[in-house]
Amino acid sequence: MVVKMYGPAYGACPQRVLACLLELGLEFELIPIDILSGEHKKPDFLLMQPFGQVPAIEDGDFRLFESRAIIRYYAAKCASNGGINLLGNTLEERAIVDQWLEVEVNNYNSLIYTMVLQLMVLPRMGQAGDLKLVEDCKGKLEKVLDVYEERLSKSKYLAGERFTIADLSHLPNTRFLMDEGGMDDLIKRRKNVHSWWMDISSRPSWKKVMELRN
Repeated sequence: MVVKMYGPAYGACPQRVLACLLELGLEFELIPIDILSGEHKKPDFLLMQPFGQVPAIEDGDFRLFESRAIIRYYAAKCASNGGINLLGNTLEERAIVDQWLEVEVNNYNSLIYTMVLQLMVLPRMGQAGDLKLVEDCKGKLEKVLDVYEERLSKSKYLAGERFTIADLSHLPNTRFLMDEGGMDDLIKRRKNVHSWWMDISSRPSWKKVMELRN
């Protein structure tokens, strides 16, 4: 059955889901949602996502929203069916994957989201971004990335020696850092973090996501 994925391919959260679907080799139909025109706030979409955010998926009669819940669902579904395993084999390995997913949402994503809002979203809406807030977030992110550097000095990927959804979930926001002028140094001057980024961003699934956003 073909998965229906609702959301714009240029959005960070939809990209997280697209990367997962592609990594797992699942068939899907991308149904663009024009968030600039407010399509995500219209009644039909709110039936799938009551908070009016993207993405959302339909898998037969099953519906799910929140990008990290979606990638957890498909990773677990594929692993339980004997397919590609992006979760880990043991309870302990899966716990480490969950640990780094929690780090991503609470310590990593929150800072980068604020920077994206101030540097990109607000200026597009004709409002001035708060550059002081950006610098504050950047300083906090330095400390977070120091932890990542230490972790990645001991294992190839965040949860161990295999690529998992813990790494995959970092792809959209790390790309922002690499693409935004003056931010890429946060990654490049940390040897292990940079090697990790070069590895995960070179995966065919992510390259395909980058093609879909255009």
